[in-house]
Amino acid sequence: MALRRLIAGGVAALVAMVVAIVVYPQAAAPHSANDATALPLASRISASPKRNDVDSCVTSFPPAPVEPSQPWIDTADNTWNADTKLHVEGSVSWPTASYSVTLDGTDRIVQSNDLPIDHTTGVFPIAATDPAHTYDQNPNTITAQSIDWTLPADPVAAVHPWCTSGGPIGILSDGVVLFNALDGNGRDAPAYEVLDSCDGHPDISGMYHHHTVPSCILDQTTGRSTLVGYAIDGYGIYVERNAKGALLSNSGLDACHGRTSKVMWNGKETRIYHYDATAAFPYTIGCFHGTPIGEPSGP
Repeated sequence: MALRRLIAGGVAALVAMVVAIVVYPQAAAPHSANDATALPLASRISASPKRNDVDSCVTSFPPAPVEPSQPWIDTADNTWNADTKLHVEGSVSWPTASYSVTLDGTDRIVQSNDLPIDHTTGVFPIAATDPAHTYDQNPNTITAQSIDWTLPADPVAAVHPWCTSGGPIGILSDGVVLFNALDGNGRDAPAYEVLDSCDGHPDISGMYHHHTVPSCILDQTTGRSTLVGYAIDGYGIYVERNAKGALLSNSGLDACHGRTSKVMWNGKETRIYHYDATAAFPYTIGCFHGTPIGEPSGP
């Protein structure tokens, strides 16, 4: 189990060098997880699978920088308001964006250059004239990446769940990679980081990414269940809604933020494990139910 945390790469390896252990507050209970004006503010990090937490391969983070108080965050109530949160300005198109998913026998081949195929991005680095710059001075530039993943077409559960790293944990239907719910300081990334109108931004390597299933994808989902991406263990990421049209709550999901139910999978209705998007932390994936690519068969 210790080995899996040592071999986690990318951004996770960089932030792991910082030795300060940060203790984060628990989200306040009784707010509705689907109330966008008062979402529970959370940064729950665990060293093992636990519902409502991110099972993170990295548990030590640098302290957060001193910033002006973000008006959409209510620290007294321990909530944040997604409706009033600022977005990075700009509308940049990416005509060279590419994304494909193909089945090849027992494999699913995912290829992308990590540029959004169906929406624009904000202007990065964030301009000094952008009101968002007051709260987030992201200096990074969006650059094309090379995503070429071979995932299992029919994933199976690992002997033990895997922790998530600070890099890509999956990819969404806009061709953009998905990171876990933590920012580089171990905080609730969707709450603290100022993102563009499709809830994306670039990291230090120029990799544009989401920390949630963003509104621009949610708005395109229909019916009870929609496949919106794939995790790097091969399992699907879905937007599922209840009879009233609301996203599922965390209480109906397991420690990895998933469940087993009938969904459309490989072109037919199948009872299979999958991850679900929610409006509450950790938003998409808390740990890996299967074995993520690049890892041996078990922790």
